[in-house]
Amino acid sequence: MSSVPKQLATFVAVLAVLFAGGAIAGQLIGPDARGEDDPMSGHGAQRSHEEDSHMTSTSTEVHGLAVADGGLRIELEQPELRRDREQTLAFRIVDGNGQAVRDFDVTHEKRMHLILARRDLTGFQHLHPEMAADGTWSTRVTLPEAGSYRLFADFSHAGEATTLASDLRVDGAADLKPLPAPQPTAVSDGGYDVRLDSTGARAGKESELRFTITRDGKPVETEPYLGAGGHFVALREGDLAFLHVHPTDEGDGVGFMATFPTEGRYRLFLQFQHEGRVHTVAFTEKVSR
Repeated sequence: MSSVPKQLATFVAVLAVLFAGGAIAGQLIGPDARGEDDPMSGHGAQRSHEEDSHMTSTSTEVHGLAVADGGLRIELEQPELRRDREQTLAFRIVDGNGQAVRDFDVTHEKRMHLILARRDLTGFQHLHPEMAADGTWSTRVTLPEAGSYRLFADFSHAGEATTLASDLRVDGAADLKPLPAPQPTAVSDGGYDVRLDSTGARAGKESELRFTITRDGKPVETEPYLGAGGHFVALREGDLAFLHVHPTDEGDGVGFMATFPTEGRYRLFLQFQHEGRVHTVAFTEKVSR
């Protein structure tokens, strides 16, 4: 009789082990067995390049504030440049082991987009450096004004879009400029008249920004530039948070659907190509709550 309780206890223990094993197996194979997407693996974790890229307009995340993100870091060879002198600007994107990354995705016809702007949001430049065999990116650059500049490396690696930023210093006393007040019209560096029609940008909400470009009073039809009718970068006043979008295909002129992450003032830089030359024009946009 004393063996019966012992056999019963053994039976209960075996059932408990089997039940626990079944539960664990169900957790491991359940999503695929039910035909559902596992949010951590499989097709449910795969997004298109357009969805991953913060060159699209719907993300409210803030980009361009960190020298490192997602296990990658930007390293400048020389963070200080001479004023008004053409020099080589060189940098690498390195992984967590300090090894240079060399495989980059093509986004908007380029594997690397390099944006430069002084801290007062003047001196904007958009460059496309070349990568050497050792993973070093380099380009020739001239910064005519002294001061502190922000450098943005905008790229995609392994299908993940990333914007890393670092500071550049240009020798000499800086003559900082106040941010211009918002105006509906501006003149590009090539003498084109540009009008900004805004639907009233609000933080965290998708807003339409449409630019009408004319020369001598006649509408200008832009040529493809980086695979689109225009190129648009917004930088937030103060910390220079980075917003990079591309145009929509609807309506007249060049239009963008952009989501500004917070309220505040932003400097908008529109680039467009006409008659084989790229032109740049800047606006100030006040984004409300």
